[in-house]
Amino acid sequence: MSSTIFPPESIYNLIPKEEERSVVAPRYMSKFREQVKQEKKLTKSCNKTMGPPKVDVPSPEKYLLKHSKEKKLPEKKAFSYGDASQPRKPRVPTQTEAPLMGIHTKKSFVKTNAIGNIMAVPCKPQPAYADTAHGDRHLLEDSGLVPKYIRKKDYGRTPEYLEQRREEVRRAQEQYDNYVKERLKDGAMKQLSKDEHQSILHGLKKNWGELNQQYQGLSVVTDTVSKKQKKAWLESEMKQLEKDIDLMERYQTIYIANT
Repeated sequence: MSSTIFPPESIYNLIPKEEERSVVAPRYMSKFREQVKQEKKLTKSCNKTMGPPKVDVPSPEKYLLKHSKEKKLPEKKAFSYGDASQPRKPRVPTQTEAPLMGIHTKKSFVKTNAIGNIMAVPCKPQPAYADTAHGDRHLLEDSGLVPKYIRKKDYGRTPEYLEQRREEVRRAQEQYDNYVKERLKDGAMKQLSKDEHQSILHGLKKNWGELNQQYQGLSVVTDTVSKKQKKAWLESEMKQLEKDIDLMERYQTIYIANT
């Protein structure tokens, strides 16, 4: 029992007590410890920590000479032209040398130049336009005023891609018409008549007018949940009726599937 429970004068404090020593678990030692040490010794380099065991001492004969590190120019080579292998042209005659006399050519340059000038066609000036009072000139071809496109071979013709698109639309419409005819023959669908079309359109407009009258009769201030819900419902119904009316007015031919 602890001494704190009893006063110091208690007889129980006279009994010697054994010291309680805490038992410490032994330190963990891996069973591969010795194996790791051996592998470390085998792979460890001998020069890793202390450097090489012996260093070559430089020879006293190989000392640094004067001007030994200065850059030296390459050796001179005899200059030669790149076309030295080809025959050289004759030199230019001097002022004291007389020209060769008595050499005549068969071509008459005077006559040739005269005939060329006589038969030559005068050059036409490029068409230009002036756009300022100072006479600034610009080429007329780049101005867009020259009708260049009307001189093309295919001017005024429909482009090929438009012809192809028109043909594709025609084929699609033809396939749709054939499909509708087959469905009408089978009795799977029927076409609305003009009277039915007008009666449906009139009924849709009448329903829209009734809803619009209710919408106009709502209070200006929507301060309750029921008023907000009724206003939202009327707006959604009127939008749907407007879509249906637009659909009926846009398409005069309408087919209905028989259920």
